Parts: sequence; structure tokens; C-alpha cells
Amino acid sequence: MHVLVTGGAGFIGSTLVEQLLATGEHRVTVLDALTYAGVRANLAAFDDHPGFRFVHGDICDRDAVAGALEGCDAVAHLAAESHVDRSLLGPDVFVRTNCLGTNVVCDLAARAGVRRFLHVSTDEVYGSIEVGSFAESDMLRPRSPYAAAKAGSDQIALAYFETHGLPVVLTRSSNQYGPRQFPEKLIPLFATNLILGERVPLYGDGLNVRDWMFVADNCEALRLVLEQGEPGTVYNVAAGNELTNREVTSAVLDLLGADETSVEHVEDRLGHDRRYSVTTDRIRALGWAPAHSFEDALALTVEFYRANRGWWEPLRERVRNR
Repeated sequence: MHVLVTGGAGFIGSTLVEQLLATGEHRVTVLDALTYAGVRANLAAFDDHPGFRFVHGDICDRDAVAGALEGCDAVAHLAAESHVDRSLLGPDVFVRTNCLGTNVVCDLAARAGVRRFLHVSTDEVYGSIEVGSFAESDMLRPRSPYAAAKAGSDQIALAYFETHGLPVVLTRSSNQYGPRQFPEKLIPLFATNLILGERVPLYGDGLNVRDWMFVADNCEALRLVLEQGEPGTVYNVAAGNELTNREVTSAVLDLLGADETSVEHVEDRLGHDRRYSVTTDRIRALGWAPAHSFEDALALTVEFYRANRGWWEPLRERVRNR
């Protein structure tokens, strides 16, 4: 397939691009607006690959999307605003990108007659759950502007399946970590702070629970769903590593030789969901299972940040200057 990957210069998108090209079975066009979290250097290794093309453009720009779609017969739609804290301060851009942008990509993909359309979402659309786990058929109860905008984008994509026959498959993934994650998310923020000798800001009591998944494992699931998923179907993806933020913080501290004196307890985030958890029977029935343990993958991730200050230090400055 020739796959258009929207948001391919980001953390998850660049990992998916790497995996698609590594199969030798796919060509890839990336469409990315290179906003603050889009890093062109994430794709530099593929610039000389004969099956790779990069298009600089916004998913809300119909002309840019139409141009990027030329010659493509599949879409992996990852472009999105994705940081909850930012959505609390500036929600408009989240609705524009995640909802309007998704509508533009779906509409033009349907007109182009693509054979496969993967829409990538998040477990946050289900909201918080005290016990048990959400299944794909459960009601969506998003509790932040980010999650609400992603829930809206899910419904837009699935509506194009129902009304236009766009062959949509949809994934909802748990929290991810790994090399090249933008240094505003918990693990890279804490790792880079500690490397710089700074303290790490832990929200509230630190007992909020997330299911942590290595990005390469998630992208294997995305690729599997893109290639083999049933159109009109939602697939939850999670690794089964439910940990509190406090536990994750302690693990990062240990890897970088720091202790509890490096933790700064800060006021909790507004509307901070207590626990996310999803069932994964459907994706596992396709033959997927995570290949990395949390401990090994976290060590690999922290080592990336330790060894690549030249990659992340300019990005931290970009955040401060916004």
C-alpha cells in the first residue's frame, strides 16, 4: 500500500513510518504541519528512502490534504493536538485540528476512494473508571477539552464509514512512552528535568493510574489494524501495565540516580481523571501482544534522553517560548 500518514513527524507517527517502511511492502507519504510538537528531524533517516515523501501542510487545508493524498490508497490519520494541559488553556485549536481536520481528511479520503483508513485515538475518550475496564462498545464520557475533541473526531470518522463507506478502522490506545516523545509529557519531562538537575512536578497525590505502553508496541498494533482490521470496528490497545504516576516517577528517579528529594508536589490538574483502563480482547484476537516489558522499555527510553540532549534541549526551549 501507499500510506498517507498525517502527523508523521510526531512521536507516534514517526515510529509508525519507520515500521511501515521497514516491511518493504509499503510506500509512505507524510503530511505534517510541523507545529511545536512536529519535529522534521524525526524523519531525517528516511529522506533518501525511495518509498518516502514528505509534504508540509495542515490537515485543515483542503488543498494540502488533496495534494498529499495523490497516489495514496490508504490513510493512517494520527495528526492531532494531544496534550491535556494545553487543552485546558487553549481549547479552540484542539477542536479545530482534531474535529475540523479529521473531517477534511475523511472527506477527501472518501472522494479519493482509499482502500483503508486508520483513525488513531485515545483511551481518554472513555473517561475515568474506578474499577474494571472499558470495552469498545462503552459510552464515551470525555472529561477534558482534548478528550472531547478526540471523541468528536472518532464520531466523525465512524460517520464517514456509515454514510460514505469510507473503510474506517479505529484504535484507542493507552498512555505511551519511548524515544522521541516531546518533552512535555510525563516520562520525557521528568527524565530531562533530572538530567538537567531540576526537580520533577508530580500532580496531586500521584495516585492517578494509567496503562503504560511502549510506542513500538502500539505502532505494531496500528499497523496490524491498518492492514487487517474490520472496517467500522474500534480496537482498544493497551499493554496491561497499570501504574500510578507515583510508581512511574519512582522508576524514572531510580534510572537516573535520583531520590524523593527531586520530587516537587504541585497542585492537581483540573478534572484530572483518576484511572484509565480498557479491555484488549479484540486487538489480541488479531494476533497482537506487547513485546516489551515496562522496565526494559523505560530503561531504553531514559537512555535515549540521556544520550540525545541535542535533540530535546531545543524542544524544551520551544515550549518555554510559546
